[in-house]
Amino acid sequence: MTSEIHESSGNVFLDLGYSREDAEILKMRADLMAEVRGWIKQNDLTQARAAEILHVSQSRISDLVRGKWEKFSLEMLIAGFWVFALSLSVMVACADDILR
Repeated sequence: MTSEIHESSGNVFLDLGYSREDAEILKMRADLMAEVRGWIKQNDLTQARAAEILHVSQSRISDLVRGKWEKFSLEMLIAGFWVFALSLSVMVACADDILR
């Protein structure tokens, strides 16, 4: 069996065959989830405390921490960012990619 190696586009979802628009939205969603997970870890928060700060249930935080991206809309994640005032630099970088 022979495998071909292809150079990545920088967006795994685009590489998997999603349309450019869908791939960018999925990437933004994944990047935002990673940012929230990083914030939880950096601040040494329990899932319960993170849920309290973000005004969501602990089970929602559990889903986020476990990477269940299909359970989170981009809009929900953006709204969560405003609640606890995290940097939206990930969003800006992704938006720059879309506008190119």
